[in-house]
Amino acid sequence: MSPINYDLLRRVVPTGYDQYRDDIAHGKIETVEYFSKTIGCKRRAMIYIPPGYPDGQGEYNVLYLLHGIGGDEEEWYNHAGPQVILDNLYADNKLARMIVVLPNGRAMQNDRAEGNLFDADKLKAFEDFEFDLLYDLIPYVESNYTVLTRRENRALAGLSMGGGQSLNIGLGNLDHFAWIGGFSSAPNTKEPELLVSNPEDAAAKLSLLWLSCGLLDNLKHVSDRTHAYLERNDVPHIWYEESGGHDWPVWKNDLYHFSQLIFR
Repeated sequence: MSPINYDLLRRVVPTGYDQYRDDIAHGKIETVEYFSKTIGCKRRAMIYIPPGYPDGQGEYNVLYLLHGIGGDEEEWYNHAGPQVILDNLYADNKLARMIVVLPNGRAMQNDRAEGNLFDADKLKAFEDFEFDLLYDLIPYVESNYTVLTRRENRALAGLSMGGGQSLNIGLGNLDHFAWIGGFSSAPNTKEPELLVSNPEDAAAKLSLLWLSCGLLDNLKHVSDRTHAYLERNDVPHIWYEESGGHDWPVWKNDLYHFSQLIFR
């Protein structure tokens, strides 16, 4: 199956999609603490709760949305206002029922984005986040929120370093995630032969694999090689090349599109 060509998406991002609207219902962003057995301490995450939650009509899906190497659990909130984008989509009936979890993908005792971000221990902490996510954060969310708990009800996506994490963790744990997105994925992304060692299995289990990158992004070669491998091995995916570089206008646009496609 060939990848879906998403060039047409460039012309359907409406003006004001990321602007606060007074005339609609609004969700909220809350900060939670959970205990990480992986790290041995409490950790923080932010969670977007949609308007009306819980509404008594059933459980919600969960999107785990990851930040880049220079950020933390507040990066999306501080730079992209995801709650505004999501509120607007909810108001226009363009989203499936979901909460959105914004974790800290640097799984270490001092998880702040400070000092040399490329220190070996900090880079390893991004790898260790896989265990924190699977065995600490997801169980916390599923014990404390009205959410569905099957793989079909979990999505994982992120930008830059978080995009690499999303592909590495998501494609390596298809028993946990059916919807995966890499936005401008960074060089921490595994070689595609390691990411998808069994193309037939991945093709059968994935509900959506989204890859996107700005045409002016200096890291585009990482996404290019992944897309080429997937195409060569008939793994269905969306490949979306968009105007822009390695920056927030691109990632906000990705969130706008990706969030509408998941849990359908």
